[in-house]
Amino acid sequence: MKSDLYYIYIMTNEWDTVFYTGITNNLIRRVSQHKSKLIPGFTTKYHIEKLIYYEVFQDVLEAIAREKQIKKWRREKKLKLIRSKNYALADLTDDL
Repeated sequence: MKSDLYYIYIMTNEWDTVFYTGITNNLIRRVSQHKSKLIPGFTTKYHIEKLIYYEVFQDVLEAIAREKQIKKWRREKKLKLIRSKNYALADLTDDL
């Protein structure tokens, strides 16, 4: 039986002014794509390059629901969530 993991993640730019929430089944690859600006759009336009938060799920539907939940939140609530695990908003890429 295949056991995939799914990740919801939050990234920001070097100034921590914009939060981007996404979902993937390969966090290392996806973060690399953002950092390399391989996918045009919001993350390229706003220089989203710093992974500051992520959660791991075994159920894709739970991951999708969580992503949708977080995307609805105001910045202050997202910041509180992020700081609960990464107070300094440090780039977590090297921890993967």
